[in-house]
Amino acid sequence: MRALGPAEVRTLPGAFGDPFRALDVASGVTPILSGFPYFYVRGAPPANVGYFLDGVRVPYLFHFGLGPGVIHPELVATTELHKGGYPAAYGRYAGGIVSGTTTAPRDRVRGSALVRAFDAGALAEAPFADGKGSALVAGRYSYTAALFSLLQSDTELDYRDYQARVSYALSPRDTVSLLGFGAYDLAAERGDRAPVPGGRRVLFASEFHRADLRWDRRLAGGGRARVAATVGLDRTRVEARRFASDVVTGARAELEQPLSDIATLRAGADVWIDAYASDPLERFADDDDVVLRQQKVFATRVDFATGARADVVVRPTRELEVVPGVRADVYGSAGERAFAVDPRLAGRVAVTKGLRIVHAYGLASQPPSSPVALPAVSIARLEGGLQRAFQTSAGVEVDLPYDLTAGAGVFHNAFWSMNDALGSSQRELLEIERNQELFDKSQGSALGLELEVRRKLSKRVTGLASYTLSRSTRALNGRRFLAAFDRPHVLNAVLSVDLGRGFRAGTRVVAYSGVPVSTVAPRFAEERIATPPSRTPTFVRLDVRLEKRWRIGQTGYISVVAEGLNATLSREVTGYLCAPVIARAGSTVTPPACVADAVGPIAVPSLGVSGGF
Repeated sequence: MRALGPAEVRTLPGAFGDPFRALDVASGVTPILSGFPYFYVRGAPPANVGYFLDGVRVPYLFHFGLGPGVIHPELVATTELHKGGYPAAYGRYAGGIVSGTTTAPRDRVRGSALVRAFDAGALAEAPFADGKGSALVAGRYSYTAALFSLLQSDTELDYRDYQARVSYALSPRDTVSLLGFGAYDLAAERGDRAPVPGGRRVLFASEFHRADLRWDRRLAGGGRARVAATVGLDRTRVEARRFASDVVTGARAELEQPLSDIATLRAGADVWIDAYASDPLERFADDDDVVLRQQKVFATRVDFATGARADVVVRPTRELEVVPGVRADVYGSAGERAFAVDPRLAGRVAVTKGLRIVHAYGLASQPPSSPVALPAVSIARLEGGLQRAFQTSAGVEVDLPYDLTAGAGVFHNAFWSMNDALGSSQRELLEIERNQELFDKSQGSALGLELEVRRKLSKRVTGLASYTLSRSTRALNGRRFLAAFDRPHVLNAVLSVDLGRGFRAGTRVVAYSGVPVSTVAPRFAEERIATPPSRTPTFVRLDVRLEKRWRIGQTGYISVVAEGLNATLSREVTGYLCAPVIARAGSTVTPPACVADAVGPIAVPSLGVSGGF
């Protein structure tokens, strides 16, 4: 998927102006639940999707639940979703890669502010030292906890984030900079279910912090080099008894250098060390096995990952581009070691001026992972070995009249030694944590067709549409079955219209197939259980957005935005509850029909005012 720019993100209904929230509109992305930023990418589970900002690994780029991205939108220059066969610069994940880059330091003063019904944020940047340096601060604070308190709700949700950057040009070729950023999320409940009546019961809390010091140098011939060091802290609390932290340290070196008129080398090496610590889980007579399994995740230890990578962008003609590459990585955890060599190959051929053929192939490896990515939570001692994926894709891109660009492609991903408890089990997530499914190693595959069409945002009427037709399967303990989150059809359609006089209106339709439903077998002969449908119903959601924007001078603006996710208040069926009935001797009993288990409606209305210069 090509990079999304700020203007494209700003007009996308349901994304609330956040670049990373806009990625689920791409083909090949299968949501777990409407509005939540956890998704499968070409069949790869959520924990196999890696997140990077300026090359710095982070546990996530979205706030918990329906929250926005953790980076101020005005600091994000581009966002990319690499669905497979990605450049050698990205690795240690056996799924997709979400990467973001920050804006370059500005040589003028700029600022922006946003106030919405549920949060407020601001960004300010100013040059210093006659333009050689630049300083930036940004942040966002949610007051949802106060709103829920006013509504006398037992639910408590809270999030906040911050970013700060200082850069200084040592010479025309050398620049040093320090980027710091972090995020905090909390979900809790008050009332009778709290440990102390009237107190608070923490359901989930997480935070991460990063400080990245870089030295960038422009090289002769148009090349560039970067040396950087990173420190960080990750923490997660799940319920009252489990708490984990991770002190992160890392260093990396990157090089991009033209070798000739037709070839450019991209290379790098890095090392990351994670010092995990956790609160011990007390043992009880009835759950000693649970404690032992939890110790494989919440374990005090030191892990590391180090490696090197290189690829070469070869353009022998204007019509042909080939990118062969390879990365080699060594992993360590509590005395265990693993090694992986992952070759990559991508190509692009311009058949005509408006028609291009694209291919991508590659191996990808990853240490064992939990069902969803959480800060400081990972499986210790490389339990069961590395996860691996072979990613292949082929497609065409074509430029059409009326500034339309269309793409069509097919993909096939093969997975082995996967930690995909969500896709391999019908249990709830909290039940999975208490069972062996968390550590089971499954095989799998995903095969699909992707279609996309979009129109340039420079036009009065813009939009995009994406459609994915796919099949995702798993194999475990000699049994092959549909993955629990196999959704054969996923459709996104966006239309945005400039109405004139600063008004812009947009709408987005999201529709996807239901998930497979497993049939519960009777426990004994006399028991009768109704048979549920083979899948949950198709889900359809409508998002809307209306903006009025006033221009002030050359760079200033004030904007009022009314936006809503799931304006149709659609409820999503996640499964069925089928009550068993006992048949008496000599009688015939018809079991009752299964009852749909639905969530929602999960809807987020928003009214906000923003301004900047």
